[in-house]
Amino acid sequence: MIRLFRVFVPTSVVALLISEIILIFSCYIASAYLFLLVDVDPEVFLTDDGGLLRIAAVVVVLVGGFYLHDLYTQFRIRSRLLLLQQVCLVLGLAFLSQALLSYVGRGWILPRWVMIYGSAFVLVLVPAWRILYSSVVLKAMGSQKLLFLGSSPILKQISDHLESHPELGLLPIGYLDDEMEADGKPFAAPRLGCLQQLAATVDEHKPDRIVVGITERRKRLPVLELLDLRFSGITIEEAAATYESAFGRICTRELRPSQLIFTGELGPRPNNVALQSLYSPFFAALGALVTLPIMLVVAILVKLSSPGPILLRQRRVGLRGSLFTVYKFRSMYKDAEAHTGAVWASKGDPRITPVGRWLRKLRLDELPQLFNVIRGEMSIVGPRPERPEFVQTLSEKIPYYRQRHCVKPGITGWAQINHKYGDTIEDTTIKLEYDLYYIKNLSATLDAYIVFHTFKVMLLSRGAQ
Repeated sequence: MIRLFRVFVPTSVVALLISEIILIFSCYIASAYLFLLVDVDPEVFLTDDGGLLRIAAVVVVLVGGFYLHDLYTQFRIRSRLLLLQQVCLVLGLAFLSQALLSYVGRGWILPRWVMIYGSAFVLVLVPAWRILYSSVVLKAMGSQKLLFLGSSPILKQISDHLESHPELGLLPIGYLDDEMEADGKPFAAPRLGCLQQLAATVDEHKPDRIVVGITERRKRLPVLELLDLRFSGITIEEAAATYESAFGRICTRELRPSQLIFTGELGPRPNNVALQSLYSPFFAALGALVTLPIMLVVAILVKLSSPGPILLRQRRVGLRGSLFTVYKFRSMYKDAEAHTGAVWASKGDPRITPVGRWLRKLRLDELPQLFNVIRGEMSIVGPRPERPEFVQTLSEKIPYYRQRHCVKPGITGWAQINHKYGDTIEDTTIKLEYDLYYIKNLSATLDAYIVFHTFKVMLLSRGAQ
């Protein structure tokens, strides 16, 4: 895996993306050479008449469409018919974008036959390339072989995750442990022996990385052997580091207070926090200006749909535990919590109005929080602010929950684009792990990555409740 925008991205995904961009470009360039009118020189069209830029516009739409269909996160072929249907839908989006561009000017669109035949090439070649990539190229690229030391629950979770996500390029070959589990097989990878057989196992299986997840290490960890292997060029890391790269979140079960107290590894970098405090209000003001017509329409819909105020004002916990008032368009009936008090939203929540349900699906109820960002109480990106009633309870039940308040809360966040809405302690713990990952890696590039993915979540109405 490689790291882009402070996010671990499988090499196979990057390779597929680059190869498909080249392939799609080639389809339309070939179409220009084959099907342009006789009196038009293809080279003149491509270079002097802006043909390459017109093709680039189509490529952006197609790649964006593949992204919206999750074809870069789930690119293994489960159904060839479904793949063909998805490519057809994306091509339809490209034709629609060309029709819309025609209103701007003819100089922005591809000639009719170049678009038609180029799209036909894409319809045939992209699915064929994906099938070839999944069955041949991906295997030829190979995977990093992982050897586990121990049989702790975190290693089992990592092993199961890697088995179900081979595109990550990490292949568990087995584990070494002195004790057999009751079922004889704690995770998908096989037991290769005991810890004393480390050197022999490495000689036999040639792992690229050794992942240490031994629960009790005193007098068990083969320190001298690991030192020799480390200096021989084999990467050795703790299970928590592998968990972070595989899942994109911090494992709170493996997190020790000493890691937070004596190192600055998990805390936010002051320079990045200061930079965020500069660009967040600027982009929030720009966003408020652009979305002002949408907010006016939403305000009218809320007012007409049910009696009550247009805006909902709630107390939330912000930076360093301070309280502030967050603004949202009201999506619930008036006095919905008068008898129940503060409770989490649930699926099919009867407190939510019909209009409010759509506002939540499209995330439009969050738009007034842009003014919270302008006031300096929130950032565009950060952990979602929680209500004080919940924070007190969650802080008692979940270790390190209060540490998420070391940065400003955000309108969107790393947890929101990676995990569904949840109303359980387990869901909250998973979101905390994503929040801690964000805090550790807070940067302008990661914020841009999260905002980009947030638009996808909004368009597809994912995770709302």
